[in-house]
Amino acid sequence: MISRTLARFLVRTRPEDVPAPARREAVRSILNVIGTALGGSGDEEARRIAAVMLPFSGPAEAALVGRAERADCMTAAFLNALAGNVFDFDDTHPGTIIHPSAPVALPLFALAGRRAMRGSALLHAFTLGAEIACRLGNAVSPAHYSRGWHITTTCGVFGAAAACAASLGLDEDATLSALGHASAQSSGLVETLGTMAKSVAALLAEGGAVGPESPIEGARGFLRVMGEGGDAARVLAGLGETWEIARNTYKPYPCGVVLNPVIEACLALRPLVPCWEAIASVTVSGNPLLRQRADRPAPGSGRQAQVSAQHAVAVAFIDGRAGVAEFSGARVQGADVLSLGARVALADAPSTAVDGAEVAVTLASGKTLFHRVENARGSLARPLSDAELEDKFRALAATGCPALDPDPLIAALWSLGEAPDAAAVVRLAAPARN
Repeated sequence: MISRTLARFLVRTRPEDVPAPARREAVRSILNVIGTALGGSGDEEARRIAAVMLPFSGPAEAALVGRAERADCMTAAFLNALAGNVFDFDDTHPGTIIHPSAPVALPLFALAGRRAMRGSALLHAFTLGAEIACRLGNAVSPAHYSRGWHITTTCGVFGAAAACAASLGLDEDATLSALGHASAQSSGLVETLGTMAKSVAALLAEGGAVGPESPIEGARGFLRVMGEGGDAARVLAGLGETWEIARNTYKPYPCGVVLNPVIEACLALRPLVPCWEAIASVTVSGNPLLRQRADRPAPGSGRQAQVSAQHAVAVAFIDGRAGVAEFSGARVQGADVLSLGARVALADAPSTAVDGAEVAVTLASGKTLFHRVENARGSLARPLSDAELEDKFRALAATGCPALDPDPLIAALWSLGEAPDAAAVVRLAAPARN
């Protein structure tokens, strides 16, 4: 049985069973998501949601990334995961497009505020949780996402439950129940581009609430109901031998991963263009997923701009960069951005990988310029370096929480595995005052 095998894997796998490259990538993943949460903590919509939820919070036990307040474990898990994902700047698991760290790592840090947890234990639990989320994603991809399920949410809740169950030391039966409770919470639509991350499934199981025996492979379980049956073999293939976290990637731009190669190509062509007004038209060719998810002319908000190829092309050529400010609500309304965005068309190139694209620019003079990106920066083929992740972290901290000195936090995150108290590490992400 798939569900019980996964529960047994979560209970029996020890830190020494995880190879060093996977452990190292887990640290990079956590560093990246704490940085994106710092940036997202200053977002107007994220702060508005926090203002709604905090009055209902219980004991002030867990740190809020980028905020002076503290909240109960459940509220902190949600708000920190929301902040980590709000700019669409978090990590990406190739093949599934799951962003595993926001729904898995951030609830663990929240739980660490309630239950004492060493950094090494959090790191191991995160690795296990990300493994479960991504393996389930492998099994249901690509049909699951194509039908409109927001796969970070639907699979991420299993990862959160698995990670929290591991950190709580639940036995096999209770861990199976945690996965069962997660199956009841698994939901989310691409249309909303939302985020959900809660540790409640594991806490329910710890309290004795029993879940279904086969929540993943059952006749009405996750694979059949939400994945059209999926490829069940991919859930267990190489379990404990190959590690999905070792394949994790990190974005250089705060937008949908399919836009990374588009932006890179536009920035490469920009020096060859006299001025943006000289552009008559732009054709972007890429994997069909690019058109399906990012063909959004004239987006009406910063959130929509994050998944708009038209907007990404426009700011790349006009501003010469593609950071948080370029994907803001204010920039969306720019007459120059709207004008150039209206000249952008998308075309399918089925043989192109998701991390590749070609941009063709036709100038008013009739001249056409081309640039092709086979594998975007930040992809598995061209991963961001540790130094680039640190630069990204500092830039996001300056954006969302300028009062915070990011360097002690960066150092603490790199050495998370040696930290006696994981909660003390995440408290470094909270400023003294807002």
